[in-house]
Amino acid sequence: MIKSVIKSNEHHEYYTRYLDLVDENTELISGYQKGKEVMLDLLNSIPEEKMSYRYQPEKWSINELIQHLIDAERIFMYRCFRIARNDKTALAGFEQDDYIKPSEADSKTKAEIIEEFSINRDNSIALLKSLSDKNLSFIGNANGGDASARSIAYTVLGHDMWHIQIIKERYL
Repeated sequence: MIKSVIKSNEHHEYYTRYLDLVDENTELISGYQKGKEVMLDLLNSIPEEKMSYRYQPEKWSINELIQHLIDAERIFMYRCFRIARNDKTALAGFEQDDYIKPSEADSKTKAEIIEEFSINRDNSIALLKSLSDKNLSFIGNANGGDASARSIAYTVLGHDMWHIQIIKERYL
């Protein structure tokens, strides 16, 4: 499956900013694999002592930002899975800022953050490989709006790209 199959009615307009960052010809599984490589290359290039850096006092550190990506991917993949199984239960949203402090991301080493990201991404890839294109086309309700399983999966890729750009522009 490639991203261009997603129609505008398969996601809330808020997620367009992430989806627009993903090339129309991106194949889903290879997109997740490539996204993992890009993230690991970036993280491996950042010195350990820079991982707790904040470009402003009230902003997240790099560790917290990566933890946010991990947490968001977990939540989005749960939504993707439920919708791909044709579950019609409305799925709740989440407040991303509420997740940061209890994550204790800044107490984790760079190696621990990298390991957690890698394992989580591998789990996402395994899940996506288990779903058919038909499953991924199912539409459910997440965070108060209609969403297809595939639009949620591609949103994760765009969300990573969004934050990688922020890291490059504001943290490095």
